[in-house]
Amino acid sequence: MSTQTELSATIPQTRTGRPSWYWPVIIIGSILVISTVRVLTGAHDIDSSGALTAAIGLAMPLALAGLGGLWSERAGVTNIGLEGMMILGTWGAGFFGFHYGPWVGILGAVVMGILGGAIHALATVVFGVDHIVSGVAINLLGAGAGSYLAVRTFTGLPGGGPTQSPALQQLPFISVPGLGDWLQQLENSHTWLVADLAGILRTLTTNVNALTLIAIALMIGSAWLLWRTPIGLRLRSVGEAPHAAETLGVNVLRYKFMAVLVSGGLAGLAGGFLVLVASNLYREGQTGGRGYIGLAAMIFGNWRPGGLAAGAMLFGYADAVQLRGRGDVIHAYLLPIGLALLGWAIWQLIRHRQGKPITGIVQVAIALGVLVWFALTSEVPAEFTNMTPYVATLLVLAFSAQRLRMPAADGQVYRKGEAN
Repeated sequence: MSTQTELSATIPQTRTGRPSWYWPVIIIGSILVISTVRVLTGAHDIDSSGALTAAIGLAMPLALAGLGGLWSERAGVTNIGLEGMMILGTWGAGFFGFHYGPWVGILGAVVMGILGGAIHALATVVFGVDHIVSGVAINLLGAGAGSYLAVRTFTGLPGGGPTQSPALQQLPFISVPGLGDWLQQLENSHTWLVADLAGILRTLTTNVNALTLIAIALMIGSAWLLWRTPIGLRLRSVGEAPHAAETLGVNVLRYKFMAVLVSGGLAGLAGGFLVLVASNLYREGQTGGRGYIGLAAMIFGNWRPGGLAAGAMLFGYADAVQLRGRGDVIHAYLLPIGLALLGWAIWQLIRHRQGKPITGIVQVAIALGVLVWFALTSEVPAEFTNMTPYVATLLVLAFSAQRLRMPAADGQVYRKGEAN
């Protein structure tokens, strides 16, 4: 038996994969449902190019931070220090971006994130510190170091100060020539499905930031590297059964250390995205807890890149709707949500018709309540719109909890040569 086959045997075979048609069906079905809801409710901003562009801009830092968490936790190292690494990345992007240009700013963000990852790796992998304790310390260190460095480097600069950097040069935006105006006309027609597809295509082909394309390439490259190469197989085996991997000749400590460094670099890049794309300057506190939401997106995605991307896009979209103040969009979603809850409740009643029906009855009542809310109102209150991102995060994690399976050795302190 080859070493690669033996390593594959160390990873528990669970039903975490999806058939090849799963995501295409989900995507096509979602577009059809959203298009129908848009036409029925008149909430045309529900999937407009403006809303989707804002959603992608808000989703990318979450996706990069979550991808950093995925690399670390697939190697068995819990990383709740993503927020601190992002903060270090924001300062790195601001400082190096101001002095040397935005492309060097990207490198500065990555390097500062790697520095935070190196501290976390040294504490957890080398010295065996509890992963949660080390992650909390990284968050505190990142916040303090970022604030101190900003005061020391931006105070006195034109347009800068102790809490922000001067304005930075923008990274280039890329468009496919000749498509933007034509797709805008189709989108403005509000035709069922045609306008929706035009809005999606316009979002993907018009004014796309270069760092967004880099982030997408990193997502695809990470999925290929971790699941299609021997290096990825060894790294995942370290997170599932490190002692078994050690007996097969895998240098467990090296793979863990490397994975946490990559994790820190990706988290730093997430902070750099906020500085170089979202705002074009460093501002103290601009991460706003996105490292934790990125961690939630990773958990929602079941520690896999595809699910992580979907979770980040969901959270980014909810945040975009809230920032755009579109109560009519949230109101429009009450219709499919109510119908889906009603269908689920009826199916539960039919499935458990011989048992106690109280749960199904409660679910039917909730579904009818949502539908009545939709029928009797035209917009949801502004307060509810503002809390949409947090409600979406809680609901998604609650409904996805039963199908989640973290790497078996995630968070466990590993010491070379010690068997379980």
